[in-house]
Amino acid sequence: MDAAPDRKLFLGGRLKRLRRELALTQTAMAADLGVSPSYLNHIERNQRPVSAQLLLRLADTYDVDLRTLGQSGGPASEAELTEAFADPLFQGLAVPRHEIVQLAEDQPAAADALLRLYRAFAARRTRDRAETDEFGGRDADSPADWVREYIQSRRNHFPELDALGETLSDAMDAETPGEAFENRARARLLTRHGLTVRTLPAEVMVEWTRRYDPHRKRLLLSETLGASSRAFAVAYQLALAEHDAELTALVEAAGAPDEPTRRLLKVSLTNTLAAATIMPYGAFQHAAEDTAYDLARLQARFGVGFEQAAHRLTTLSRPTARGVPFFLMRVDQAGNISKRFASGAFPFSRFGGACPRWRLHSAFRTPGKIITQIIETPDGGRWFTLARTVDRQGHDAFTEGHDLAIGLGCELKHAHRLMYARGLDLTAPEVTPIGPACRLCHRHPCAERAAPPVDRPLAVDDWAKSISPYPFGGQEIPA
Repeated sequence: MDAAPDRKLFLGGRLKRLRRELALTQTAMAADLGVSPSYLNHIERNQRPVSAQLLLRLADTYDVDLRTLGQSGGPASEAELTEAFADPLFQGLAVPRHEIVQLAEDQPAAADALLRLYRAFAARRTRDRAETDEFGGRDADSPADWVREYIQSRRNHFPELDALGETLSDAMDAETPGEAFENRARARLLTRHGLTVRTLPAEVMVEWTRRYDPHRKRLLLSETLGASSRAFAVAYQLALAEHDAELTALVEAAGAPDEPTRRLLKVSLTNTLAAATIMPYGAFQHAAEDTAYDLARLQARFGVGFEQAAHRLTTLSRPTARGVPFFLMRVDQAGNISKRFASGAFPFSRFGGACPRWRLHSAFRTPGKIITQIIETPDGGRWFTLARTVDRQGHDAFTEGHDLAIGLGCELKHAHRLMYARGLDLTAPEVTPIGPACRLCHRHPCAERAAPPVDRPLAVDDWAKSISPYPFGGQEIPA
């Protein structure tokens, strides 16, 4: 955390957020740090600055990276709030950036509440205008969106599931040492739970890639699954068999609004536990650091696919062993976003990520090849990204190979830790400016623009032609 020697650091909101993440009371944290509860209370309310000595105690006591303590953003990030306040609804308020930053950092719960209200309003407005296709066709109240928001509020990090996964992996290693993961998992399913695994023809499985038969205690897998997907399916069933009670308890604690959402959340958490079993946190994080985040080597070492390894990289937020804070996005060839996760800051909020200038969308031209790019978002943030196509799990008569693309990225300041950035000049890089969805983007001119911004008037001139099909003026449209 760089600061001038005479600068006072007021980190109340971030310290409070850290305490809540650690599930500590003020009294307990004060005792750990050797200060009085009233002194800690004053710091959390930004009535007292944080001393250098207290920062050092925080680092020693909780193994906190002080640079992460200095990062802004909670469940509601600065980028998300900035996009919300750019809505014509707030025309004339001109909320300055420093107030948005202060809201995100010092009042994260209030910021998150504001965003939930805004999203509910935006979803209703979108339905009323019958323009759902422009924004991905998602309802803010749908089970899928609720689950995404909940997982992101946890920064895609579930330490309790990581611990269970490591314990289960160690137990299987002791039972059948030296065997491939799928063989170890099958053996444990059979000996501990009486479950067998069978692979059946696609014509028999029809639409299913994985299906459990509780009467015969059989896990049925489609022949269309590749080796890594088959191993993951077995890991999923093992996670349910071993830790159904713990998974159910986590779902209940989340407070999902209805039964479909609870079921979807349980599937997501079971997937997380399966990944934590195949790729145990400690071993995976060490391997990632040792290989400079070489995805090919991580795939080979843990027997997983590209998407599985990339997704796991977004979960490495253990305080004592943090990885690079990655974000991940998965899109199809039509631009529909089906996955969006982040362990740190994320350059796009709910409806972002559709900019055609980002090479994620051109990855389909080079199937199976990793392409890299440094992008700059409208707020000036710079991000190192890589993209590659992957096959969809299972297939049908209409599915083509390499029909999904994975985008993985991190803030540019972390790029030096990645083997994919070797040979690049990270101090003066070639940068591609991008924006969110066209109707929210103010970048001009842009030859890729597919629609004008919703809050700017068109500026069409029949005497001249712009490279942009929708030139627009600089003044906001009156509400």
